[in-house]
Amino acid sequence: MSFTVPTVDLTPYVSGGTDEERAAAAAAFDDAARTVGFVQILGHGIPTDVTDAFAAALDEFFGLPLEVKKGYRTPPEVNRGYAPPKTESLSLSLGLAPSNRMHDFFEAFNIGAARSDYPELDLPLPDYAENVWPSEAPGFPAAVAAYYHHAARVARAMTTMFAEALDLPAGFFEAFTDHSLDVLRMNNYALPPGEVTLDGDLTGMGEHTDYGIVTVLWADQVAGLQVLGRDGAWHDVMPADGALLINLGDLMARWTNDRWMSTLHRVKPPVVDGAIQRRRSAAFFHDGDVDAVIETMATCVGAGSSYPPITVGEHIAAKLAGSRAGVANTGAGSEQQRVLAAGGA
Repeated sequence: MSFTVPTVDLTPYVSGGTDEERAAAAAAFDDAARTVGFVQILGHGIPTDVTDAFAAALDEFFGLPLEVKKGYRTPPEVNRGYAPPKTESLSLSLGLAPSNRMHDFFEAFNIGAARSDYPELDLPLPDYAENVWPSEAPGFPAAVAAYYHHAARVARAMTTMFAEALDLPAGFFEAFTDHSLDVLRMNNYALPPGEVTLDGDLTGMGEHTDYGIVTVLWADQVAGLQVLGRDGAWHDVMPADGALLINLGDLMARWTNDRWMSTLHRVKPPVVDGAIQRRRSAAFFHDGDVDAVIETMATCVGAGSSYPPITVGEHIAAKLAGSRAGVANTGAGSEQQRVLAAGGA
């Protein structure tokens, strides 16, 4: 069975297209979300100079000595700052792999929505923790902030399209994303020689679903990302020139009663002549307000909902406790079973 990631042109939702153009884009996305769950988008409107500067900023920070980068670590419950290699296990967000087996070899740096961004609200810490910025990488803050701004705009354009695709009132998602738990996670898979044991258990990033509403993914055109298809097999995915990858999170699956599924994915590092090929990516997670209650939409209930209501904060906390703190998530039944059915292929 052939596997293709569909391409959707977001231009009508970015540059003011006609009603017919917007409807066509929404229908194309609905079809892709029902059948694949990963989508490539063009027409997102992020200038090349912004992404070029962003890529250079990643190189600037990740090129620093490990001990310098470790100075920007935060506790597991604070989803900000630096995560060294082998300090996380994304599979534990699905309750898979033994607890405390933190073996994903990527390193990462996170920024996100902070309490100071919403001074009029009494938002909880550590959900809206303040960002930390590395002084040793002077070009990093401005370039990363510029890309973050554009990724947030794209994510909100996507939810505007979601409302049309799901026959919901215009602006439906705005009531759930007024102070969204947005996080930009920047990942680096090119580690210095000797940092990784190249064996059969080598894992770039374990199998997982994303947690929130929608993820906007920028990535190098380098092999590694794999998606679990409806055929039960893992398939390689790489962005086309100028494209961003979009995938749906668990909260969207809950909202739509699995009409749109959160797609399982992982990163398997390509090893060439005993060396790991360099790969960078950055995922912008648009997760919704921490206090928003997510329950199946009326247009998707059908014979009944598969999911009980849950707040965004409760759901995200259970997932992060697995990936960052080594506590296996016990509430990830359907996603866990899909991984087990696929095996390690």
